[in-house]
Amino acid sequence: MSSIIYKIVPATLWQDALNRGEFKGASIDLTDGYIHLSTAEQARETAARHFAGQDGLVLVAVYAEKLGDKLVFEPSRGGDLFPHLYGPLTLDAVLWAKPLPLDADGNHVFPELDR
Repeated sequence: MSSIIYKIVPATLWQDALNRGEFKGASIDLTDGYIHLSTAEQARETAARHFAGQDGLVLVAVYAEKLGDKLVFEPSRGGDLFPHLYGPLTLDAVLWAKPLPLDADGNHVFPELDR
């Protein structure tokens, strides 16, 4: 499994998390009971499917091993195993957070992803 996993989040929610010292999740995460994350291989498709055309997003890189047993890889889209975090995302587990801008065609422009 990837040691670096990713969360796509609106910049305003991420700023709130920085102010609070942890990220408790976006509305879908709160509804589902866990924070949805993606591996490097899954992140672009996640952006296209769930955040199409949305500006003002941040891509957060997370050290998977720092999440402990609250991180579970579970089958989701197409049977792929997706990382789900059952608890808050603490800032000590964050490697970096970078803007996820849109290009002229409305597609997200990703930074180089660590794996």
